[in-house]
Amino acid sequence: MNKYQQIAYEIEQYIHEHNLEQGTKLDSLDTLTKRYNVSRSTISKALDTLEKRGAIFQQRGSGIFVRRQRREGYVSLLVNRGFSANFKAGDTHYDVLNVEQTIANEEVAHNLHIEIGTPVYLVERLVYQGEKKLCKEISYFPVELVPYLNKEIAEQSIFNYLETAYKMNISFSDVYLVVNQLTDAEADALDLPPLSPGLYMEQVVYLATGTPFDYSKVVYHYKHAKFFVQSVNH
Repeated sequence: MNKYQQIAYEIEQYIHEHNLEQGTKLDSLDTLTKRYNVSRSTISKALDTLEKRGAIFQQRGSGIFVRRQRREGYVSLLVNRGFSANFKAGDTHYDVLNVEQTIANEEVAHNLHIEIGTPVYLVERLVYQGEKKLCKEISYFPVELVPYLNKEIAEQSIFNYLETAYKMNISFSDVYLVVNQLTDAEADALDLPPLSPGLYMEQVVYLATGTPFDYSKVVYHYKHAKFFVQSVNH
């Protein structure tokens, strides 16, 4: 994680932990520069990141202000740091169904920009929010970029592991959404009746270099999953 990303994360966590209301004025750019002992450009990048996320807004000549408080239990479609980043600490846990090394088929190869037959890790797990099943997730990681995964790692935040173990700089993602009926297997996994509706999400997550390292397919439980998106006029 770059320094500006870490600072953005810490500022956003401060907003949530102190339950700051919409319109609360934050410290000035100069004060933040001194606090984090970094350049003004680094703080500016952190603030721009938070503004794009919808966490703050900046008014020239007036200051930096809190834009909103995240509603508890909602998944942000603008946050690409995995499920743990969306909920309170300890509120997310995983039932790992499978972790294995396999080879990329045409679909996986296309999304990860690799050759068909390239070794990849497949991780399949159920994601819980508290006691409720939130979704079923299938993810693929190129072995060249992610040399090792196992069940114990997949039971935690995989992104946190990759940043810590491999110093990966996770940057941005592409997200695609569609609504359809669940297959019998998906309905059974999510404890829903056959032909229930499901929100399907495909996500490709990239490193700061623009290299895709994660291709995921997620189907959400329609009764338990809630989402939010914030827009900015740029």
